[in-house]
Order: sequence, then C-alpha cells, then structure tokens
Amino acid sequence: MTRLAVLGTGRIGGEAAYVSSILGIIDELVVYDTAHDLLNAQVLDLVQTGLDIPISSDTRLVKQADICIFAAGLPRDPTVKTRADLLGANIPVLNTCMNLLHGFSGVLITVTNPMDVNNYYLSIKAGLDRERCIGFGGQLDSARFGVALREKGISGTPWILGEHGDYQVPVFSRLPGTTSIPLREEILTGLKASSMQIIKGKGGTVFGPAYHIAMLVNAIATDSRDLLACSAILDGEYGMKDCSLGVPVKVGKNGICSIEEWDLDAWEQEKLGAAARFVGELCKTAVG
Repeated sequence: MTRLAVLGTGRIGGEAAYVSSILGIIDELVVYDTAHDLLNAQVLDLVQTGLDIPISSDTRLVKQADICIFAAGLPRDPTVKTRADLLGANIPVLNTCMNLLHGFSGVLITVTNPMDVNNYYLSIKAGLDRERCIGFGGQLDSARFGVALREKGISGTPWILGEHGDYQVPVFSRLPGTTSIPLREEILTGLKASSMQIIKGKGGTVFGPAYHIAMLVNAIATDSRDLLACSAILDGEYGMKDCSLGVPVKVGKNGICSIEEWDLDAWEQEKLGAAARFVGELCKTAVG
C-alpha cells in the first residue's frame, strides 16, 4: 500500500497526482492547497474519474504518507527569466507548509522552483534526512537533452546533471564518439530555453513534468533501485557539499540509496563546479 501526499495541487501537482493515480502506482492520495476552491475542484475532478482509491484533504494524513510531492508555490511564467528568480517568492510558501512535514517519515520529492535550493531548504528546516529528500528536474532535463541529441543525429543515453536551470550540465562524455565544444555549447544554449516555447504557448509545462514525477514516484513505491538524474543533497560527493545538485542516484523505497560519482571530462567538471557555486550561494542565502 502506497499513500501519496501532494502539497500544491495546481498545474503540475494536480496532474502528477492524476497520472500517479490512473497508472495504479499509488493506493491512497492526500492533497493540500491553500487555494481552497482549487483544492476542492481538484478533489472532485479526481473523484469523478471513478478511480477506486481513497482521496483525502485531511492534512493530518500528510505525516503518514509514504511519499510526498512538494509542488506548492508560484510557477515559472513568461515574465520569470530563470527558475532561481522564484526563490524570494516561494520561500514563504515553503515556510507556510513546513508544519505539515514535521514528523514526516516518508520520501519527499521537491518540485517547487528553484528546486535544488528548495530541496536543500526543506531538508534543513524540516529536519529530514538528506537521503529522503529528492529534487525533481533532472529526469525532465535529460529527456529534453535526448530530443536535442536526436535532432543532431547523436545517439546514446541522455543525462543532465547540475542545476535544474541555467547551470544544467549535459553529459557528453558518456555518449559514443566525441562532441566538439562549440556543438556542446550550442546544444546547452538550446536546452536552457527549451521550456520557454511551452510556457509562452500555454502558460507552463505540464505533461513532461507530470509523467516523469509519476515515474519517480513509481521508482520509490516499487523499490526499483533505478538510476535516475535527481537533485541530491551532497556531503562530499563530487567534492561538493552544503547544496542540492542533480547527480545520478539510485532510487528506492527509502529515497536515495546511493549516489554514483562519474568520471566527467574537463568541460563537464567546470560546468558542474559552476553549478555547485551558484546553487551553494543560494542555499546559504535561503537557510540564513
């Protein structure tokens, strides 16, 4: 039996709850949002699918959930240049929801942007073990990288490490052959803007995030030990600490089972170091 709690039932939180439910990944659902009309509408919409699972908005059940998706807060829109720009707006939202996580013993999936910083912040402020705090973003970024590679006629498994934002690090060294630095930079520039056409066209991304969040929920619920690109709180891995950053992790029922440390080439190491410095400064600012 898997109970999923979703804090923030807007565009992505609501859709992730729906996808996780219709795919049969979860057995119970607990939802919360400060926008009560939206919350009630989402619950009713889910109930009217005919899904035979309990759906509750009783916040006391959040602490008892096996998995919690934290998706509360303001999303990125065309007026927001980078995800990091949402930090000031969304830290108060995290603080508002913090009491719901005190005593929570399950696995937390942080979605709210800037995701890496918020994942670190929630771990510190809610007193959650770093292994139980997983930041979502790398799976989606890696899928977008895969699209870019196919367009260039490049084969191989796509991986994005680093920040879920402008400091993302596409891993070319694990692909067959050699990719020139100019081509790497060209692809990276495209990746940084890959979501903006969707955001401008319909207000925000939905299908991609919801699908990959559901796959992350499934990896936890089934104790799959799948290797995924997720933001993890580092304590010496890759020579970095005091920040949460996208790295290859094995995911199971207790969260992050292990972090793989890959041999990266010089270009990737430089990019990952820049990501760690950028995110680390934001983490320091956030936690005070």
